[in-house]
Amino acid sequence: MAIEEPQYKVTLSDGSFEIRQYAPFLIAETLVEGDMDEASNKGFQLIADYIFGNNQVPHSLESSKISMTAPVTVEPLSKKIEMTAPVTLQSVSAASGVQTATKWRVHFVMPSQYTLANIPKPKNDAVTLKEVPGKTYAAHTYSGFNTLARVQSKIDDTLEWAQRKSLKVIGTPQLSRYDPPWTLPMFRRNEILLEVSPP
Repeated sequence: MAIEEPQYKVTLSDGSFEIRQYAPFLIAETLVEGDMDEASNKGFQLIADYIFGNNQVPHSLESSKISMTAPVTVEPLSKKIEMTAPVTLQSVSAASGVQTATKWRVHFVMPSQYTLANIPKPKNDAVTLKEVPGKTYAAHTYSGFNTLARVQSKIDDTLEWAQRKSLKVIGTPQLSRYDPPWTLPMFRRNEILLEVSPP
């Protein structure tokens, strides 16, 4: 079954690296504490609860199931919270790296048929909905498991590549995962996304 992903245009491809121009999209996000794995699990459960029906359709008492999309994104949180893309995990202290981050943003991209006006609203205040404007990202795609050390290494590789390409990084690194946990490591699609100024 096809899983919807955010829409983007590749403007440069270089092996496992790309520069992508993403179209605007809508996300459901939550902020959680813990290490990367704990935050990923907690965040996934909170947003999955929302899309599986803990919500309310606008102008109705009904709830609705929302289709799953990919990726799930996590990012370490910085003090200034930047908007992000896909289901992503983002840590809240990128300067010190993902290995020491204790606060994270986890988000899912919502199916493209929804807008803030027509999407079911979360019943849990821990889940919020946001529109993300179009952005440019440096993306690094790889397979396998995501240990903290491996994710940090892939972030470092992406930062080095961005520097070689004279790209100005303006966002916190994000880890996006596209596959269910039972997917064999060699078939997993993982990406590090770094927001950059358009070249």
